[in-house]
Amino acid sequence: MTREEKSIAIEVLTAQLAGTNIVYVSDISGMNAETTSNLRRACYKAGIKLEVVKNTLLAKAMEASANDYGDLPSVLTGNSAIFISDIANAPGKIIKDFRKKSAKPVLKGAFINSEVYIGDDQLDALATIKSKEELIGEIIGLLQSPAQRVISALQNQFAKGEEATEEVEA
Repeated sequence: MTREEKSIAIEVLTAQLAGTNIVYVSDISGMNAETTSNLRRACYKAGIKLEVVKNTLLAKAMEASANDYGDLPSVLTGNSAIFISDIANAPGKIIKDFRKKSAKPVLKGAFINSEVYIGDDQLDALATIKSKEELIGEIIGLLQSPAQRVISALQNQFAKGEEATEEVEA
């Protein structure tokens, strides 16, 4: 790669990093072609961009980015692939699902909404992070619950009132 190609690649990576707050870095080396293809297909279906990157170029892109990646560049050794997503737990779920069948991909680290997670031991926590949509759904459910109980109680009282009126008329 020439210097010009490297600088273009860094600019592209910097733009990709600027466009998201969710980046997972993993090692997918040693995976056979079929497994790698299945991983890419699963990522595509989940709306996740998976890209194999050069460590030095990614480190320079992280340095040039407005985001503070903390110690994340320190995990950039060996082969690295980045998962870029709009949903915080989606890459974690996919990695965890693939780990049921093989030892790869191995999570090196993640950057999620200004928080940095280092190490494969963080995978379970990252896979269970609730997405923004899940949190909003839970809040709406909690807000609706008291209102539904009041409506149900009123309907029960109304039904009992009608039964009492029918008994008096009879």
